[in-house]
Amino acid sequence: MITAIVLIHVKAEDIPEAAQTIADIDGVSEVYSCAGDVDLIAIVRVPGHEDLADLIPAKIGKVPGVIDTDTHIAFRSYASAATESAFSIGD
Repeated sequence: MITAIVLIHVKAEDIPEAAQTIADIDGVSEVYSCAGDVDLIAIVRVPGHEDLADLIPAKIGKVPGVIDTDTHIAFRSYASAATESAFSIGD
């Protein structure tokens, strides 16, 4: 399984709709809106690299309001419990 972190720039007025549309795409496991240099961060999990090639430019990149994406492929996961708890702060 390939895990990728996709940083997504979106037109400000389209963020909520784009986030939901991206979250509904097969292979996208999570989408976060965030402060900082990007508007959305998507966690993508797919069987192979060729699936990333289909998913990111052909689906995420075509969502209305998406301006640009920057994809980072994960090599390993360290302390997954710590990762889960970090994203649940404030819930």
